[in-house]
Amino acid sequence: MAWGRQPNVLFILTDDQGSVDVNCYGSKDLVTPGMDSIAKRGVRFTQFEAGAPICSPSRASIMTGMVPQKAGLPTMASSQRGGHGMPGDRVTMAEIFKSAGYATGHVGKWHLGYVPEEEPNAQGFDYSFGNMGGCLDNYSHFFYWEGPNQHDLWRNGKEVWYDGQFYGDLMEKECEGFIEKHREEPFFLYWAINEPHYPLQGVGKWRDVYKDLPSPRNMYAALVSTADERIGMVLAKLDELKLREDTIVVFMSDQGHSTEVRTFGGGGNAGPYRGAKFSLFEGGIRVPAMISWVGHLPEGEVRGQLATGCDWLPTLTELAGVKVPDEVAKKLDGKSLMGVIQSAEAKTPHERFYWASGKNQWVVREGDWKMIGNPYDPTNKGPLGKGDAFYLVNLKEDIGEMHNVAAAHPDLVQHFRELHQAWMKEVKGEEHAELDIDP
Repeated sequence: MAWGRQPNVLFILTDDQGSVDVNCYGSKDLVTPGMDSIAKRGVRFTQFEAGAPICSPSRASIMTGMVPQKAGLPTMASSQRGGHGMPGDRVTMAEIFKSAGYATGHVGKWHLGYVPEEEPNAQGFDYSFGNMGGCLDNYSHFFYWEGPNQHDLWRNGKEVWYDGQFYGDLMEKECEGFIEKHREEPFFLYWAINEPHYPLQGVGKWRDVYKDLPSPRNMYAALVSTADERIGMVLAKLDELKLREDTIVVFMSDQGHSTEVRTFGGGGNAGPYRGAKFSLFEGGIRVPAMISWVGHLPEGEVRGQLATGCDWLPTLTELAGVKVPDEVAKKLDGKSLMGVIQSAEAKTPHERFYWASGKNQWVVREGDWKMIGNPYDPTNKGPLGKGDAFYLVNLKEDIGEMHNVAAAHPDLVQHFRELHQAWMKEVKGEEHAELDIDP
């Protein structure tokens, strides 16, 4: 679809942000004017699902438009130098935009491979600044969470040092510099913010704002608003350079909030949804997501159709008039959301969708029906017993996924098992197709 000047793309990805942890998603105790401004000037999705409930596979699905299993990264990528992640032969969104003449930039967290052939500069990015692993201390820029401790900050494959400087500020300046440098040509900028992922190191201004909230919500909230403030600064840079009407802005979280011990057991909020990061209940995969292109797309509107992280690649390339190679297009699991973006009455492009995570956890979704195999709930919102190996819900009737109705619908259970087994044969091979019950 041609619009005249090819639009820029600014893709903003936050890390471990809860399903409803933005004001425009109903949060009453957070300050998020930057994120809210994207929804105000664009379209906000209320049933947007990440490709996985953990960081690396979710990012792989965004980058490739394929489910993580087909992208070659169904599990977490290594955070150690020399550790592998997504295979270098996968075609990324950055490579497609670069082939169309775009300047391509990566800023922030990568976590898709820590060997040269899998790092950003080998995966379509002309410019890269950020960390290759899963997380880092925001001031020393060291990865402390697995031994050996190591410094993890890179520019175009070369280690760089910014001792004591806050990572959020460094990323913001890098984004602004990239936009300034490429203001006269179309650019694709992927800004993968490492916040509000642990460590919960919000800046003093926001710690003061939230000092009266209970822990760990106060620390988590400070980091959300720290990220939001810097998002606002980068959006202001687009306005300053008069690029807002020439730039598609996308925002989403990579999955639900963390309940890990490093987040003091929580801090994020899934609202009415059950589950969190690592879980295929909705709280693990339903995320805040928005798109804005001022003057070209609807503004201040909400869409409730099912959409997924895999959909961004076909959607953004269609909006930008960028050709997806035929050999890539035929492998995509993502579908263009153009119809949904333009109309609240359009049908979701997905008749059904599939997820698999961890050893045996999986989901088949078809319409309002969803079946989870071997469900896991880190929030312990309700009991899960041996009789819940197949957990069937109708999301229209039970958005909280608190009532397993599998026993009342044996035909549906069998239908979803068969769908899952056929999908497993497609993405992983015959030998994995029967792994649908936890032994």
